[in-house]
Amino acid sequence: MAKTILLVDDSATMLMSVKTNLEMNVFKVETAADGLLAYNKLKGGFKPDLIITDVNMPNMGGLELIKNVKALPTFRFTPILTLTTESEGVKREEAKKLGATGWLVKPVSGPDMIKIVRQLLPGS
Repeated sequence: MAKTILLVDDSATMLMSVKTNLEMNVFKVETAADGLLAYNKLKGGFKPDLIITDVNMPNMGGLELIKNVKALPTFRFTPILTLTTESEGVKREEAKKLGATGWLVKPVSGPDMIKIVRQLLPGS
C-alpha cells in the first residue's frame, strides 16, 4: 500500500514540484499551505506516514508545527522532515529538539529526496 505524506509549504511552486516528484514515486501526497492548515488536518483525523514541512510560513511556521504535532499522542512517532532554505545550525538544533527527524536545505534534487523519504518509510 502506498505511504501517505503531508507536504507543508507556503510556496505553490514548491508544493507542486515536490508533490509531483513524490507521486511519481508512488507516494500519496496531501498538501497544506501553512502550518496551521496542516495542524488542523491532523487534528481532524488525517494520519500521514511522514510530514515534510517548510520552516518559514505565515500563520504557523514549521518549528511551531513540529512542536504542536509532537505534543499529540497519535503523532509522537511520526517522522517529520524539514525542507527549507534555512541552513543555520541554531534552527536545525531547535527543530531536532522539537522532534524533527531530519533537515533538508532547498533545493534538494528529486532522487536525493526520494532516497531520504524511503529511508524514513521502510517498505515504501
